[in-house]
Amino acid sequence: MKHIVVLLTLILLLAGCSALPRGTGESGYRETGQASYYADRHQNQLTANGERYSHATLTAAHKTLPFDTLVKVTNLDNGKSVVVRINDRGPFVRGRVIDLSKSAFSRIGSLRAGLLRVQLEIERPAPGR
Repeated sequence: MKHIVVLLTLILLLAGCSALPRGTGESGYRETGQASYYADRHQNQLTANGERYSHATLTAAHKTLPFDTLVKVTNLDNGKSVVVRINDRGPFVRGRVIDLSKSAFSRIGSLRAGLLRVQLEIERPAPGR
């Protein structure tokens, strides 16, 4: 009986780890916080999904959204937005909700700013979700 309880606990724990964030893929999903961009040292490095990072692509890192999710990122200070594809994990700094490629960041704000106040919305869930 003890083994069954342990097994069920592990199954529930693993199921919770693979769950999507609340509201992901729904029209009402929104998240706000700070956006940063990838430093030059990340150019051509492997991302979490196995692709090589390029400053020129419209990609981003998010802690939990599924890979290949398209996310609309809106700069809350100027209203400019860009759609990016999630292909990496991060950012791992408190208050930051997304790391953008340099080209994506520069479309909605100045690189000199370093950080932007943004809102995230799901533009298109990852295929198969």
